[in-house]
Amino acid sequence: MTRKFDFLVIGSGIAGISFALKASRYGKVALLSKTVLDETNTSYAQGGIAAVTYEPDSFDKHIDDTLIAGDGHCDLAAVEKVIREAPGQIEELLQWGVDFDRTPKGKFDLHKEGGHSEFRILHHKDNTGFEIQQSLIRRLRSDPNITVFENHFAIEILTQHHLGEIVTQHTAGVECYGAYVLDQQTNHIHTFLSRVTLLATGGIGNVYATTTNPPVATGDGIAMVHRARGVIRDMEFVQFHPTALYQPGVRPNFLITEAIRGYGAVLRCRDGREFMHKYDERGSLAPRDIVARAIDNEMKTRGHDYVYLDVTHKDAEETKLHFPNIFKKCLELGIDITKDYIPVCPTQHYLCGGVVVDLNARTSIQRLYAAGECSCTGLHGANRLASNSLIEAIVYADAAVKDAVKQMDTIGYNEMIPAWNDEGTSLPEEMVLITQSFREVEQIMNSYVGIVRSNLRLKRAMSRLEIIFKETEDLFDRSVVSREICELRNVISVAYLIIKHALRRKESRGLHYTVDYPRRLSKSE
Repeated sequence: MTRKFDFLVIGSGIAGISFALKASRYGKVALLSKTVLDETNTSYAQGGIAAVTYEPDSFDKHIDDTLIAGDGHCDLAAVEKVIREAPGQIEELLQWGVDFDRTPKGKFDLHKEGGHSEFRILHHKDNTGFEIQQSLIRRLRSDPNITVFENHFAIEILTQHHLGEIVTQHTAGVECYGAYVLDQQTNHIHTFLSRVTLLATGGIGNVYATTTNPPVATGDGIAMVHRARGVIRDMEFVQFHPTALYQPGVRPNFLITEAIRGYGAVLRCRDGREFMHKYDERGSLAPRDIVARAIDNEMKTRGHDYVYLDVTHKDAEETKLHFPNIFKKCLELGIDITKDYIPVCPTQHYLCGGVVVDLNARTSIQRLYAAGECSCTGLHGANRLASNSLIEAIVYADAAVKDAVKQMDTIGYNEMIPAWNDEGTSLPEEMVLITQSFREVEQIMNSYVGIVRSNLRLKRAMSRLEIIFKETEDLFDRSVVSREICELRNVISVAYLIIKHALRRKESRGLHYTVDYPRRLSKSE
């Protein structure tokens, strides 16, 4: 079956839904959700959304904090765009019904997180992302111009390649015409044709064995663009959140928000001693890359699997008020955070790289835009400043709509795209081949491509990955398409790109730390 829409949105987090709500004013929108609308990285974002709201904060301070965290690798134009446009996008979120916490006097109750010089994090308790997601979903459901397709999985974006043309990264004029989409309820693959497509597929967390991301985060958008020969950048900059709740064997890992350190929580060794001031004068409020490496070093040096986060010195009732979900979750495990230390460890959390976009959210493929974690805008540089991701997603989704509508009159549908061809394929003989390969990729990435890297580890990871890649491509060519085999292909592609980009960077910068090149190079080197 072929479906036609003016706009095709792949992904249902803050980037995808905010784009859809604004694009619906100009045409018919299809929004694809891999599972259900609630299951997104946005829903799991605890801390908040950063924006300048009150003095003594200023745009210049927020810009400086972002540049410092990005370790000399940010795109200044992107940083200024996001930070200066942030207040306007916050106002739109309020109009859409998002409820941010306020003080008794009615002002925003702002948090401060690692790397921020001022209190500027708007939040809703400790489940800000969930509040934003639910508010956007309510608006989405009531919009007659938007058709939501839950349990629909995008397999490939459509380009000239599907018309029999050879496409390389150097091919000029590559265009996106929509996507092949798997309806997971019927197992049929449909052709979705569109005039404009937005990728908002979120993160890559399940490339690793431990992550705070939901199971749907398998880097699908990045992998699709990679196969379509689009431009991808900065994949080596994988952010490990310093403080995920230590629960061996549990996925996704429960996040202990950065805001709790801004609130006053202190990191301690298992013997109770504070250790962060050995690594950075900002102590427990240092940027995430520094804190994650410090914890990793303490754990390896001492042979421990976790460290402690201590908030017991703060007022108990205030702690419960600000962090009710963390309090509840820990209490279920027998940990009263007002009296007990919280066991935490670093866990994969966010990707700063991705599909390269310009200031209008355009990718290197015409008619294809990207926003949110799957994109690389240049805002985060080599390390994302806490709570800058949600605001980046909505700012670039807004930019994509504004740019796309200027071109709509000149863009049509490509009716020449053929239906998906699965002739000569059969059901996978053994699903265990897929699940075992998936586990192998996760273990390779955790063991060799984590917080601290080396050329030896990276090369070993690449050689192991090449074997799994060849086995998987052979299985894909012989099998009827399933979500499982597609996700495996995607995580292999993403893992390959992370390793490739990490090997290419001959320095330590931001989130990429290698023992072979421990020094950061200057711009002139």
